[in-house]
Amino acid sequence: MSETNTEAPQKPPREGHLKLRAETEEDITVLSAVLQDAVTLMADMTYLPKERRFALMVNRYLWEAEKVDAGLDGCLRVRTGVHFDGVLKVTTLNMPPRSSTKVLELLAVDAAPWENGAGAEIVLVFAGGSIIRLEAECVDAYLSDVGEPWPAGCRPRHAVDNL
Repeated sequence: MSETNTEAPQKPPREGHLKLRAETEEDITVLSAVLQDAVTLMADMTYLPKERRFALMVNRYLWEAEKVDAGLDGCLRVRTGVHFDGVLKVTTLNMPPRSSTKVLELLAVDAAPWENGAGAEIVLVFAGGSIIRLEAECVDAYLSDVGEPWPAGCRPRHAVDNL
């Protein structure tokens, strides 16, 4: 006797759909590169202390698409979910109020183990001097693209690009 699967078929992820896990400082360096110039709002971030999880949704710039998708000039963004597990405490510096509609541009993510080896500090650095600091049991981060990419208004530029 054979079983019939009554569930709707899952749509396969699009080619290039990223799904990453970071467990080391080196992994966080890769995650940081992938997230460079992602944009978000305060409303798209949350800390769930009972679950020990910090999560955010961003519009990630697809740096990797610049070389392969000449049809759209390679300027694409995609909605991306990111979460950090094992988070014990979240502190912020120069962040706008939760109700703010100010767009935050993520510049880098950094991680360093505590000197005693009993945890890690993960820092999210945004343009304009805004910072989120996570105190975590260890480096345990996940990134997953959600949905389809769309044309970006422009390619992110930095003052250093003009040197």
